[in-house]
Amino acid sequence: MTDTALATWIGREAAAEEMIPLIGRLYRENNVVTSVHGRSLINQSVVGLLKAHRWARQIDSEELALEETLPILRTLVSLQLGAASVDIARLNEKFRGEGAGRTLDEFLRAELADLVGQHGADPRPSTDVVLYGFGRIGRLVARILIEHAGGGHGLRLRAIVVRKGSDKDLVKRASLLRRDSVHGPFEGTITVDEANNTILANGTLIHVIYSDNPATVDYTRYGIKDAIVVDNTGRWRDEAGLSQHLESTGVSRVLLTAPGKGGLPNIVHGINHGDITAQDRIVTAASCTTNAITPVLKAINDKYGVVHGHVETVHSFTNDQNLTDNFHKGDRRGRSAALNMVLTETGAAKAVAKALPELAGKLTGNAIRVPTPDVSMAILNLSLEREAPKDEVNAYLRDLSLHSDLRKQIDYIASPEVVSTDFVGSRRAGIVDGLATISTGRNLVLYVWYDNEFGYSCQVVRVLEEMAGVNAPSFPAKSEAVGGADVLLATTR
Repeated sequence: MTDTALATWIGREAAAEEMIPLIGRLYRENNVVTSVHGRSLINQSVVGLLKAHRWARQIDSEELALEETLPILRTLVSLQLGAASVDIARLNEKFRGEGAGRTLDEFLRAELADLVGQHGADPRPSTDVVLYGFGRIGRLVARILIEHAGGGHGLRLRAIVVRKGSDKDLVKRASLLRRDSVHGPFEGTITVDEANNTILANGTLIHVIYSDNPATVDYTRYGIKDAIVVDNTGRWRDEAGLSQHLESTGVSRVLLTAPGKGGLPNIVHGINHGDITAQDRIVTAASCTTNAITPVLKAINDKYGVVHGHVETVHSFTNDQNLTDNFHKGDRRGRSAALNMVLTETGAAKAVAKALPELAGKLTGNAIRVPTPDVSMAILNLSLEREAPKDEVNAYLRDLSLHSDLRKQIDYIASPEVVSTDFVGSRRAGIVDGLATISTGRNLVLYVWYDNEFGYSCQVVRVLEEMAGVNAPSFPAKSEAVGGADVLLATTR
């Protein structure tokens, strides 16, 4: 029995090893992103591929067989496809149900007819992206953009803009991109060219521009045009301040990685990203907490109706707090972040209404900053219009995390052993902890974990893709296809 189990494992490892170059060729030569139920296969290890196939049992009730997906990948390579996002699990499911006696080659040629023979052709525009500021969110957005640079279509990270901090500024910036105490090392290689002020990361050439004024940079000097500037400094939050970027040559639009003030559109991808128009020159991506709770709140409001709710966030400390007790203009934030739980305010509850107007005036909120470097939790204490039994609510939210249009925002877990560090690197906006759900009649308490750095950065990139209009077509077309951002940003975690 032991020998049989080991032999089976070795055989599955061999199949996964054969898959890796096929997945790579499809990505680099054909601009085809492959996934398993939205879990990207790009740059996965052998074990990563095996885990993705095993994860499929949550949807299909059985582990996805590599002996079925490997022939699909072989055939896809032979078809010389154009750019697309292709879910091989859903293709396999459709072939099983609708193959109608056809060979796999015949089925795939028919299913992907618009792509066959296109030899990597990618109709998507290439959009230049500039990161204004290179802090926690800026560096993680950079990692994601570099990770999915593909053949150079879609979003292209071209430059970062910072204030010069020292003579070794460029080397230090590159080092912070290369190493991260929370998120680990950069996956790839980084080369610094001090003479030309550039960082080369996995083939992506990034100009490092030094400036103190967002209105005076001539980006065209660096070959950059019609760029979207991602302002992650938090220095300007209103239209007047952010409009300074539009005065610089080579800039067409601005995205703020924080809640905006005034009438600026606050976008939570998955909720109101469809509201973005070509006329919106300045867009904001709201806050990490707003992104984490709004999809779950929408789901509950749609099914049960929210009468009133209170949001309490247990939030990892951030860079705007002091490490040791010292003066801070904000209440309590001057006390040591590393030694204290710090009660503070959050605007997330009110900000939800900007993305989800039906909840306007129905939510209150507060926050407790705690001595952890990343991953936070939102506790949603809700009064509902009708009863919401715990098992029913959990089944509903789990189903949404697997099958709905919100599956790249909502994740679900039911494990008695998970803690905050288990969610470092999660690419979902929020993860519902099903075992913690409390329900008493019309009162419901939900616990939602979220990586307030990386999960939020994924949401930022999804908004960027929407602004740029660079989502690739998804196949199979007649399934609940995952959009380009979902496929590109999903993970096997």
